Amino acid sequence: MSLEFDPERQQKAKEYARKRYLLFALDLLQGAAVLAIFLFGGLSAKLKGAIESFAPGQVALVALYFLAFYAFYWITGFPLAWYEGFVLQHRYGLSTQSLRSWLSDQLKALALAVSLGLLAIELLYFLLARSPNLWWFWAWIAFAFFTVILANLFPVLILPLFIPFHPLEDEELKARLMRLAEKAGTKVRGIFTLKLSAKTTAGNAALVGLGNTRRILLGDTLLKDYTPDEIETILAHELAHHVHRDMALGIAFQAVLSFFTFWATGQIFPFLARLMGYEGIADIAAFPLLAGIMGFLTLMLTPLTAAYSRWRESLADDYSLEATCKPEAFASAMVKLADQNLAEAFPPRWAEILFYSHPPIGKRVLKAKKWAEEGKCASP
Repeated sequence: MSLEFDPERQQKAKEYARKRYLLFALDLLQGAAVLAIFLFGGLSAKLKGAIESFAPGQVALVALYFLAFYAFYWITGFPLAWYEGFVLQHRYGLSTQSLRSWLSDQLKALALAVSLGLLAIELLYFLLARSPNLWWFWAWIAFAFFTVILANLFPVLILPLFIPFHPLEDEELKARLMRLAEKAGTKVRGIFTLKLSAKTTAGNAALVGLGNTRRILLGDTLLKDYTPDEIETILAHELAHHVHRDMALGIAFQAVLSFFTFWATGQIFPFLARLMGYEGIADIAAFPLLAGIMGFLTLMLTPLTAAYSRWRESLADDYSLEATCKPEAFASAMVKLADQNLAEAFPPRWAEILFYSHPPIGKRVLKAKKWAEEGKCASP
């Protein structure tokens, strides 16, 4: 049972991470460039004028404008998405997808984004027109409501479109894991095997859903190469999110942050819209301005969101160590995940603050080793 990271894999992980940081910056620049072209290049006003010449009403105008805007954004961003999601993943041995399969996933994601986006923008512009002073508040209420709905429907309607899963077939392992769930006093709707190997070589596990749709998913890439003890510590970590009510708390935390985002946008957007000569806040030509403000505020809050997530994930690690009393298995599982997923064990502090939703794996391994050395876990 190795508790040391593979130096060669860690070197590759550093290279991979640096390229992903660069791609993140390029993604931001691409989005900013699209907004600049629409706002300052006159494309937004021209697009609105062209659609108004034949659109039968406001609903059609908003829908057609959104479709044209999103098509421009998606097409200009596709080369980066292809390089990041397909080329880079294959170059580092993290993807098992064919180009056809990858393109199929992109089209499914596009269809979902367009469908949900149309619903959101029609509701948003209805509120902007009908409630110009409190539109931001009603939009925030709607956002919070749909967040809960999507969290509930994700494992039963959305996830299966991309990755199939089925009940865990290893009865001995299933019984062992269900005993762990009972020990935690939690009720889950089942433990499922997620067929990650059809897409990737990376390992992963997750607790998804709310209420009747809550379930634990274990990637088949974990089940193949990890010992029962290692899988048990991973499952205990996922169970901790249920014990700690992290799904509900996470939604509440995001609701607070989104309230600030909507409120601040409600103060900034009308001022800038007037300053830039738009007809009003319900002018569809000002949509890139609205999207830019909300996107900028969301980006500024990202470190806070990541810090909150790292805190909750650290508490879940503590729970796993306490519940299983297997710090060596926990540490070895983390080492395997780092080497398998090309996760940098000890990333730069700035990268941790900006990008990491979990504590860096190196810190998680050191925590487990400390538990073992200090004898915090008695023998089960």
